[in-house]
Amino acid sequence: MNKLLKNTILLLAFTLLSCKATAQKFTTHKVKKGETLEQVSDRYNVSIADILIYNKEIKVGQDLNANSILVIPQDKARATESVETVKAPAAEAQDQEEPIGFSSHKVKRKETLYGIARRYNVTEDNIKKYNRVLYSSQLKKKMVLRIPKYRRIDPNDIVEEETNDFETYTVAAKETRWSIAHKYGITVDELAELNPVLTKDSSYLAEGQELKVPKKPGSSLKNQETQLFISYTVPAKENFYQLEKKFGVKAADIVRLNPEITERGGLKEGMVIRVPQRKIDAGNVNTDNYIFYEVKPKQTEYNLTRKLGITYRELLRLNPALQDGLKAGMILKLPKSQTGDFEVRNSLVLDKINLLDSINPGVRPKVLFILPFRLNRIDMEDKSSMESNIKKSSVISASLGLYSGALVAMDSIADLGITIDVKVLDNQRSLKRTQELMETENLGQYSAIFGPLISTQVKAVAAKANRYQIPVLAPAKISMSASMPNVFFTYTPEQIQRNKIFSYMDSLAVDKNLIVIADMKNDTVAKMIMQRFPEAKRAKVIEEEKNISLDIEKFKELISDEQENWVFVESGNYKLISSVTSILNSTHNAPLDIELSNKKVKLRMFTTNRNNAFENDVISVSHLSNLNFTYPSVYREVGNNSFVKRYQQRFDNKPDRWAVRGFDITYDLLLKLAYKNNLINVSGIIGETEYNGNKFSYENNGSKGYYNQAAYIMSYQDMRLKLLK
Repeated sequence: MNKLLKNTILLLAFTLLSCKATAQKFTTHKVKKGETLEQVSDRYNVSIADILIYNKEIKVGQDLNANSILVIPQDKARATESVETVKAPAAEAQDQEEPIGFSSHKVKRKETLYGIARRYNVTEDNIKKYNRVLYSSQLKKKMVLRIPKYRRIDPNDIVEEETNDFETYTVAAKETRWSIAHKYGITVDELAELNPVLTKDSSYLAEGQELKVPKKPGSSLKNQETQLFISYTVPAKENFYQLEKKFGVKAADIVRLNPEITERGGLKEGMVIRVPQRKIDAGNVNTDNYIFYEVKPKQTEYNLTRKLGITYRELLRLNPALQDGLKAGMILKLPKSQTGDFEVRNSLVLDKINLLDSINPGVRPKVLFILPFRLNRIDMEDKSSMESNIKKSSVISASLGLYSGALVAMDSIADLGITIDVKVLDNQRSLKRTQELMETENLGQYSAIFGPLISTQVKAVAAKANRYQIPVLAPAKISMSASMPNVFFTYTPEQIQRNKIFSYMDSLAVDKNLIVIADMKNDTVAKMIMQRFPEAKRAKVIEEEKNISLDIEKFKELISDEQENWVFVESGNYKLISSVTSILNSTHNAPLDIELSNKKVKLRMFTTNRNNAFENDVISVSHLSNLNFTYPSVYREVGNNSFVKRYQQRFDNKPDRWAVRGFDITYDLLLKLAYKNNLINVSGIIGETEYNGNKFSYENNGSKGYYNQAAYIMSYQDMRLKLLK
């Protein structure tokens, strides 16, 4: 592996960007009680439109709030002797507390002015006053701010103020962070800042959970006043036709409401106009009726509406807060049925990102592989003994298969110009050995850990790695008992696979005669099926001490020759599966009773869990093909593609399922790490990915870890496996 990495050539390109900024001069004005926008405009000899450009929270015709701070552009003002910009009245000056000092704050990614203000217990206006660049440009990563320090008031007053400004919100069923953030007009990051119990890398919310949220001034969520107008800043080159299409308002009405259009000779860039707009009743905003989208930095109305497949007029109707313009981090709601150039997961719209086009050559992921090669039991000097031990041990075969596929994935990533640091440990399939390795290994240096294969060992590794928030990928099927916040279950859990086949059958099972054949060990599964499909009937299975079989006579009473019969077979007993498959095959395309009817019975066989029992040699593939046997799967068959050719070239052998899985998991992991060297963060923004025989779509389940939601629907047809979905 070291030799492979030494021979890898990296091409690094560094581009230095320089930019020039022109400073804009401003002053501030504290609004007095009863003062109007027109009076402020006259006082500073600045147009109302210019004031509105720098004070987006102010609307035309709206009363100004006493003591609020307005930003006045100085270089647009035509100074007169009557304008008092230097000295304020004594009473007003007393109200404006002067800072006793300053501290500096370096802006981090995704930080908001709101969150920074809350952190330092100052207002956003306080920060803007001493960082005037914020009046004309947005907060940016690595920007250094001067944060004013004030003499602290009595702690009791602070508590009282927070009590007045915030309220407690109880999470209802089917609500998400995005739906709650949308209700209160804040970002998800701001919601997390108000509630430290919510980690930013998790989307989990529990029903009944209490959250701290800001109160909406002058109204409640349930009783918001009707808003008759919105303020809209006219962009460059916009005309009345475009305004009509965007807001559904006639040009004549816009001119009537905005006399300055006539006075200034038509629409002008930067002009702030009033547009009729009525807020709709938000109703119940949850995952039942809406999906949600988080606005990204630098997005425009044009590219947003194209991505979401919705007009701006409709988007504005659903999200009146857009009247103040698009802001990074704001949460937009969309109809549940909305489709577009996006993927929806857990009711959140995810951007489709091409990982191959998004890799960062400067990233150098470091991955630790922990697999049970059991080298302590293999005599490397005795070739025949070594081959025999490998064939006998399914664990060693799986480990070698996974790692051989991973090696090909590393070769492929290296071809893209990414350097990978890899370390491999043999835990010998021993919990004690695993724990010993964890005690001596510096886990904090790794980007991710691949393995082990067994639940108890995965949990032991994850417990240590969780201290550093290092993700642990379980490459094989393991028990949910290994749940930890940093565990990635790459093998889609059975219940999720079961839900996939249910969803597939929902619309197709109409007018079908559904029958369930299940042994007692799968009684719970049988009840799930009958709950999902209430019209289904259950066949009787005879279970004796040394024998298990289907009650054929009772089964025939359930079969229909009028409808197609769809039969669920739920068992882990290969004898029962073999027997049932033979019975179904002999009944298919044959009449129930030739004396009464010549109609032939149509049968199709399903299962919600194709376990190892279905792969037993006694089960006829011909029978499965005749019955169009259909099931959910984490794996699909691989053709003779570039991966297979590369694998054969390196190992002189065809890849088995473990090798395919090793490649797919590793390639997916390394591409994501090459995009952003943090798998936990990336999993929240990347949708479904698919490679040779596996696909991945990780969903955060809070303290339980990340579960793969992706699965295929496979079917036997004409003696071959076919991908249905």
